[in-house]
This record gives sequence, structure tokens and C-alpha cells, in this order.
Amino acid sequence: MSLGFPGKAPAVAAVDWGTTRLRVWLVDQAGNVLAEGRGDDGLITAQASGFSTILEGHLAEMGAPEAMPVIICGMAGSRQGWLEAPYVTVPAPIGAILAGAVRIPGQRRDIRIVPGLAQRQADAPDVMRGEETQLAGAGLPAKGRHLVCMPGTHSKWVLVEDGVVAGFGTWPTGELFSVLAAHSILRHSLGEQPKPVASGDPFFRRWCEAALAEGGDVTSRLFSIRAAGLLQDLKPDDAAACLSGLLIGGEVASASRRHGKGTASVVLIASGALGALYTEALGLAGLTVKTVDADEAVRAGLVEAARENGMIAPT
Repeated sequence: MSLGFPGKAPAVAAVDWGTTRLRVWLVDQAGNVLAEGRGDDGLITAQASGFSTILEGHLAEMGAPEAMPVIICGMAGSRQGWLEAPYVTVPAPIGAILAGAVRIPGQRRDIRIVPGLAQRQADAPDVMRGEETQLAGAGLPAKGRHLVCMPGTHSKWVLVEDGVVAGFGTWPTGELFSVLAAHSILRHSLGEQPKPVASGDPFFRRWCEAALAEGGDVTSRLFSIRAAGLLQDLKPDDAAACLSGLLIGGEVASASRRHGKGTASVVLIASGALGALYTEALGLAGLTVKTVDADEAVRAGLVEAARENGMIAPT
């Protein structure tokens, strides 16, 4: 929805284009948000309806000027997206990643997509697309060693050293929860629609602590959730909290062991209930947490990408 632009003119549209969702912000030269739009027309919808059609529809509704440039991150740059933005191989400076945005040909606007990151190690291949922009907008100090956690369907843990992405790893914790809850024996324990898990839930805490104590080995405990339902009358909502605590605790233990040697603090880029669960789990692991709002981070990263690509003036 357009907010109007009294006294200020939008300079660039910043777009976070995910698999199922789309977010658009119009910002001025200073990076201030003048209008915001959201929709359920992510990658899946855009593949059928057309990326340009969807983008132009949002921009028209928001009152964006016809020649205004657009900077995009996320799945629009995937192999199944609008145009594949080739991965940047790590290690790589964050600024150089943003500056490598790929321009979409044949458009009346200057539309560019930020590339994702690739880790090409033979024993630890990995990729990310979209999270690199959150990383750029997280306000990390230019110097020092920083461990960053970005939870989600596929959680990313990133090691940044002196402004360079040194390495990262993916833990598909959210996807594992969904698969186990819907397609494993645990579906009988969790029921069809367990309520969302709260960070202070005692079952979440207890099972998270168990996973942390065992160093992330969660497979041996998964069936215990089913057994607890049969032998101890564990309720569906409590079973969901157990599974969530077990998987998130396992992720934190495993990621800390791989990337967090000598690290006592974590930058957590997250929002809402999921952010609260990870804050709780990281605290139980004895880590100090600095939280950055995920929405604010991706928007700030897109603004920085616009600056790196000459769409708006540098600060």
C-alpha cells in the first residue's frame, strides 16, 4: 500500500523474494522506508504468473516511479527463479558479495539480483541465497570474529572474520520438524495441529537441555517422544515442545561445535516466536546473544546492496 511521499522521493525498491512470500520496500536516498508491500506471490506463484508482472503490479500499487531501479535478494535469483545470480564462493568480503548483483536484461528498469553464497569444500559443500543480505544488514563490526545464527526452515550459521564470510553451514531444523511431525511415527504423538511452542515451555527447555548435554545427537531420543505418549500420557502440545527443543538444541550443539570454537557469543538474526526459541536455546548453551531483527536486517542489507551497485548515493 502506498504511503504517499510528502517531502521525500523514493529512490529504489528493495525486494526480498522468497519461495512463498514477497516483501517490497520503497526507500529514499538515505535508506528511509517510504512505503511497504507484502504478498503471497513468492517464487512458486511467480513461476506461473511471471516475475515482471508480479513485481510491476506491486510497484504500481505502491506508487513507484516508472524508471525507479530495483534491488532484489532471495529465490528470484535461484536456478528456478527469474534469473540465476551465480553464487559467490567463500571466503568473500560482504561488500564484494553485494556489489556482484546481476542485472536482468530486457527490462525498462535497472533491476538487479544479489548473488547467493557457495561453500565449495569437498567435505562440506553448502549454499545460501537471501541470508547473505540479512548478514550484510546486521551491523556487524568491521573487525573481529563473529558467529551468526539465522534460524528458519534451513537454519544458517555463518562465521565472519574481519568483514569476510569465512564459512557457513546449514541445519534444516525447521524442515525436519515438519517432516517428522507429518510423516513419521511422531505424527501420532503431535496430532494434526499442535499449538505453537513457547520459549518458556518446560518441555522445550528440558528436551533442549538434553540435546545440548549429548552434543547434538538427537536421533536416539526421537522415539522417546512417542514412548512418552504411550507410557507417560504426554499430550500433543507437549510432544511438539519436546520435538522442537530436541531439534533446536541439537542444532545449537552441533553448530557450536563446528563453528563456535572459542566463541562465547552469537549474533542471532531472527524475529518473533522463532527468535525467542533460539534465544532460549542459546542461553541454555551458555552463549551470550545479540539479537538483530530479521526484517530490519534484510531491508538494511538491500539498501547497502543498492549503494554498492550505484542505485543510491553512498553514505
